[in-house]
Amino acid sequence: MTKHAIKLAGSAALLLGLATQSFAEVKLNDSFSVSGYVEGSYQFTDPDPGPATDKFGVDSAQLLFTGSFKPVTAVASLFYVPNAVQETTLLDAYVTYDAGGGFSITGGKFLSYLGYESFFNVNNPEITFANGDFLAAIPGYHDGVRLDYSDKDIGFGLALLDSVGSPFYLKGDGELKNNAGFEGYLAYKGVTDLTLWAGAAFDTKGNGLTHSNTVLDLWAQYQMDKKTMVAAEIANRDGGAGAKGYNWLGLVTYAFTDKVSTAFRLSGEKMSGSSGGAGFIRYTIAPSVAVTDKLTVRAEFTYTDFSKTAANNAVFAGLQAFVKF
Repeated sequence: MTKHAIKLAGSAALLLGLATQSFAEVKLNDSFSVSGYVEGSYQFTDPDPGPATDKFGVDSAQLLFTGSFKPVTAVASLFYVPNAVQETTLLDAYVTYDAGGGFSITGGKFLSYLGYESFFNVNNPEITFANGDFLAAIPGYHDGVRLDYSDKDIGFGLALLDSVGSPFYLKGDGELKNNAGFEGYLAYKGVTDLTLWAGAAFDTKGNGLTHSNTVLDLWAQYQMDKKTMVAAEIANRDGGAGAKGYNWLGLVTYAFTDKVSTAFRLSGEKMSGSSGGAGFIRYTIAPSVAVTDKLTVRAEFTYTDFSKTAANNAVFAGLQAFVKF
């Protein structure tokens, strides 16, 4: 139900249910269940130069419906983001066939394999995302078919798509003749508490695109002990002169108790080509408290140091609460 089932399974013990657990399913009957979340926050941003701004209210919400008719599973979800181009959209809409032996086949609208951080930031240990301000290397949702395999040591997937990198609220181009997308990944879990992951995406030139789009993504996660997890990622994108560069992150999470944890993140982004080398380095600390099994409250302080942009730096502070069900 999330983008990174492998990652979430590895870090659940560390975060103790605070930030990266999957949504809990509420069974309606033997075949149907529903899950989701609602999140809201107060966020304050002070850029230099520029005036300070703040916002207060609902950030996003999701309702996800699952129908299980073994060996077939059907998933659909509604996603709400205030002030988006389309505030409420059909996000997930796919059917998966369990072919046995660790293999499955999925068709419909689904989330990209790529990206260490979850598409849903309630599944991350911070309020903000590590990067993507300029580059937007990690794709969102797209339509297509995919083949997946997983066992206790390895996992891999291959997808044929109508496009790569469309925003979640837009459809892809809906055809393959003039422009097709491809994605794949390979994950290794053969060493206890360690996950190594490599993925790539390619979008052909066509259907109005002036350049093909290639993304490479590598990440690793290691559970050092019951309280400490470390992770790192680097992603590179070549989407033409104005969309070329790389971004990266390093993450340490530490659980003080079964209810309190903190994330320490260092991340950055660097553009090349016609964008003139714009980039930044971002420093983040984000403590979380599990108030109940369903309710989590999280704070964050982030300082971003920009280079070769109109902004010199920016300070972010926020307080977020979310309920998962």
